[in-house]
Amino acid sequence: MKVVVGLGNPGPRYDSTRHNVGWWALDRMAYDWEFGAFREDGPVLASDGVVAGEDVRLAKPTTYMNRSGRALTFLAGYPDFRVESDLLLVVDDASLDVGRLRLRPSGSAGGHNGLRSAEEALGTREYARLRIGVGPPPDGVDLADWVLSSFPPSDEERILELLPEATGAAEAWIAEGAEASMNRFNR
Repeated sequence: MKVVVGLGNPGPRYDSTRHNVGWWALDRMAYDWEFGAFREDGPVLASDGVVAGEDVRLAKPTTYMNRSGRALTFLAGYPDFRVESDLLLVVDDASLDVGRLRLRPSGSAGGHNGLRSAEEALGTREYARLRIGVGPPPDGVDLADWVLSSFPPSDEERILELLPEATGAAEAWIAEGAEASMNRFNR
């Protein structure tokens, strides 16, 4: 089973924030792949289906961004699940311009607390991640305040236009793996 995890924060207060673009991407994937509604399963909201002949679970941790590792520990307990080949994390990235995607087969947390929590819980950095650019904070604005704020309408539109491409990147990762698909989707 392939597991695509979109990091974010639960609750209406966070729905429209930069930190929740991972959840936005999973909502779009569930729609594009006709998976159906998300339902509670332990510490995640999950939706399941088949993509490119593979069983796929979409998961949105409900443990808050800084504690995402708790949900990943739960997901890593699935039978025959191998973190290195079966996990894709979808996250916001304030070091990428709004509307850019970057798919990597592994890497560091790069200051992202959700990725840091994942690394600590999984004991490895060897898992794929799809980063969605939300743009850097303006001078004088704290990074935490920035990622927990909403997009201006023009940036939100750019992100929404990018989500089908994020679905395509995840589908390519499922079918071909990160190395084979990253050259097509990184921009």
